[in-house]
Amino acid sequence: MGEDRKSRKRWLLIGLALAGVALFTALGIWQVERRTWKLGLIEAVNQRVHAPPIAAPSRSEWQRHSPADWQYRRVVAVGRFRHDRETLVQAVTEQGNGYWVMTPLVTAKGETILVNRGFVLPERSLRTARSKGLPDDVVRVSGLLRISEPGGRVLRPNRPEQDRWFSRDVVAIAAARGLPCTLPYFIDADAGAPGEWPAGGLTVLAFPNNHLVYALTWFGLALLCAFAVRLVLRRKD
Repeated sequence: MGEDRKSRKRWLLIGLALAGVALFTALGIWQVERRTWKLGLIEAVNQRVHAPPIAAPSRSEWQRHSPADWQYRRVVAVGRFRHDRETLVQAVTEQGNGYWVMTPLVTAKGETILVNRGFVLPERSLRTARSKGLPDDVVRVSGLLRISEPGGRVLRPNRPEQDRWFSRDVVAIAAARGLPCTLPYFIDADAGAPGEWPAGGLTVLAFPNNHLVYALTWFGLALLCAFAVRLVLRRKD
């Protein structure tokens, strides 16, 4: 009876260790695949941000490709700003805590594009504190196309009813501001003149790539499980 219990325990340990080998190997392979994907993304973004600008896509053009194919493309849009419908989104940049200024741009076709005109410090959040940065004429905006950020941040959801915004949620902002025909993306505007508010050109293009470290960790755990199987099989009692 005792021998049977030892045998069952032995094979249970072997089974668990083999399951660990399979699981950790699969996770390691997944991280290798993720690393390949991340390197491809970084290369694609580098090519896009240094490519000549294209016209900001209309709704029909947008629908011909997936949002990921448009992300970080350098674009140009022409229209008039609706400063009275701007939205302040809480932000943290190298300049400190403040807000992104999201302003609707209405094109000649009647479509609305939300433009992240840039960052302002809290003391510049009121339009009266930056009256020189409120152009009324037709403007040409260049910058990087960005995908909407729905919902808000972790533990800090957007609260449209309180006009508190923690992410650049195009659909929610358009609904809250009553903006018809709003396109499903926004533009991060390029930097303007030094000392100009809002301060544009602050898009952070950094993609953490720790997948190789993760892969080596998972493969290392798989080897430890395989070594445990070997030890159990070598035991005679």
